[in-house]
Amino acid sequence: MIRLDNIEVTFGDFIAIPGLTLDVKQGEFFTLLGPSGCGKTTALRTLAGFIEPSAGDVYVDGKAVTRLPSDKRQVGMVFQNYALFPSMSVWENIAFGLRVRKEKPADSDRMVREIARRVDLSDAQLSKNVAELSGGQQQRVAVARALVLQPKILLLDEPLSNLDAKLRHQLRQQLKDLQSEFGITTVYVTHDQDEALAMSDRVAVFNKGMVEQVGTPQTIYDESATEFVCNFIGDSSALTPEFIAELNRQSRTPLDPAARSYLRVEKAWLEPGTGREWGSGTGAHRNLGTDFGAAVPEEAVALEGTVVSRTYHGLHSRYRVKSHGSELSIIVREDGSRRPDSGARVTVHIRPEHVLQYHPETGSRLENTAFATSATSQP
Repeated sequence: MIRLDNIEVTFGDFIAIPGLTLDVKQGEFFTLLGPSGCGKTTALRTLAGFIEPSAGDVYVDGKAVTRLPSDKRQVGMVFQNYALFPSMSVWENIAFGLRVRKEKPADSDRMVREIARRVDLSDAQLSKNVAELSGGQQQRVAVARALVLQPKILLLDEPLSNLDAKLRHQLRQQLKDLQSEFGITTVYVTHDQDEALAMSDRVAVFNKGMVEQVGTPQTIYDESATEFVCNFIGDSSALTPEFIAELNRQSRTPLDPAARSYLRVEKAWLEPGTGREWGSGTGAHRNLGTDFGAAVPEEAVALEGTVVSRTYHGLHSRYRVKSHGSELSIIVREDGSRRPDSGARVTVHIRPEHVLQYHPETGSRLENTAFATSATSQP
């Protein structure tokens, strides 16, 4: 559907994008993710036709559109601040592109009202000024204005970044639902990792104008291809060579102590050092990890540790646990049970294959064939 073929974008002597190649499938929700200044918005604006690349080509449905103006590319754009006209009504905002295209008034009215219904805007709201609407309603107006022109592609440039956290969570689901309903190919730009993981079919992680990894949200998270991706996506604990050496001592699948090693916060199980539940005195062996009730896997390695601190987050608590020179961050679900205090001895259970390792110089991921072999041999 969309192909960016070796795109280069320069601003004077500055190379914003040195050579970008990406493919987006028909009907896909594809996200460009990365920190500020990494080139993701530049890539989106190049696709939209607002920036002409210094090299490379943009293809839509197999046809080169690199030199076509933005209004000839059949793309709809939703900007970060929505770019609505405050002096116009909702109806006038949605109809703006149709008027520029010189559609007949009767056709424009029919198309505006049809798209308004599909994005859950009432006839009464169409007559209001956009300033009278909530942030979520304004977002729907911006999406409706883009979709009323029946584009092949919808481009969204951080449309949720100016909203409060609760509204962002609500509206990202609405956006995803709209995209699924219309089945339109969507390219979404954000710096919010949680947003990208929750909404996307696939994600491209940008760093300094380059794409570090492209994949499904689960692949990006569980199999981060580079150290940058591992640190940018989600939350991990850095593991010391001493910690890796202890894992190697207890397991038959050795890791490289010289590599940069990380463990995701939910990939560890925490229990009291005595093997008893906190406050129960039953001696029961209970998992307190983030898989909410699953037993500790038999192949997990047990390491002794000491609680450094605990922070309460309502649904869960986050522990910092010192073990073999590493300070692990571990998520534990809250269920009203007594929890250990700072200084308490605990046992941390870890499966060695959950450790992500990267080359100390290149930052590329190190694959351990022993894990792959053991995984494929299991029934």
